[in-house]
Amino acid sequence: MLARIRKSLDDKEQGFTLVELLVVVIIIGILAAIAIPAFLRQRENAWGAQVISALKNSTTAAESWAVENNGKYTALGSDAMSETTGALGVNWKASGLTATKDVGVVATIAADGNSYGLVGTHASRPDDKWTYSSVTGVITNPTP
Repeated sequence: MLARIRKSLDDKEQGFTLVELLVVVIIIGILAAIAIPAFLRQRENAWGAQVISALKNSTTAAESWAVENNGKYTALGSDAMSETTGALGVNWKASGLTATKDVGVVATIAADGNSYGLVGTHASRPDDKWTYSSVTGVITNPTP
């Protein structure tokens, strides 16, 4: 019995046929076609999370500023806050805010100085804008 198996193994060449290799390549291609779009969506979600984090940090800095300035946000808005370039205004730095790469946050201070709004964007998703209102305390996501 073993001799017969050995003889049949010796008669055949070792290796894969072209059809077997093509089937494996096609399967790998199908798996890649499924995985790559999912990976790209995860990158976009990460960019959005980066903007949300920068907005939360900005609200903490703004609230800290207001506590030290009689509850007013007016002077905080006098300096520009551009996290895209890494340049933060003096008042924002004094409040403990650190720039986030590729994230821009624009502050709008109400005329009476009692409230503010923030709009955040990511350089990789410039059309999507996340907003925060100190009146509602809610960060709203962009519409897809």
